[in-house]
Amino acid sequence: VSCIADGPDSWFAEAVLSVGGRIEVVIPAAKYREGLPDWHHPVYDRLVSHAADVHETGLIESTSEAHQAGSEILVGLVDELLAVWDGKPAWAYGGTADVVDYAQRTGVPVRVLWPEGATR
Repeated sequence: VSCIADGPDSWFAEAVLSVGGRIEVVIPAAKYREGLPDWHHPVYDRLVSHAADVHETGLIESTSEAHQAGSEILVGLVDELLAVWDGKPAWAYGGTADVVDYAQRTGVPVRVLWPEGATR
């Protein structure tokens, strides 16, 4: 289950599909795709087209609040949250730190993935 943003979100979804797995996509807002880098649009479109299920928040604008709402739907769908996170505060509301906090508060186990020596 992923919002398939550019970076680890889509890399993991691609890896799951490459081994015959299935993905579900959460779309935080109708205008979410527009806020992603142009170079990521073909990847995003392909992943959405391969999704076994697509979940939407019903929000239009791709704001921090919409991103958090999408992440809350995502957390509600998973048995465990895999978070690629350096442990630092979010740059803006709805970032990884906020999603990890939400998962922990709602009792969803969190596994943090952050390679030693990695930086953002």
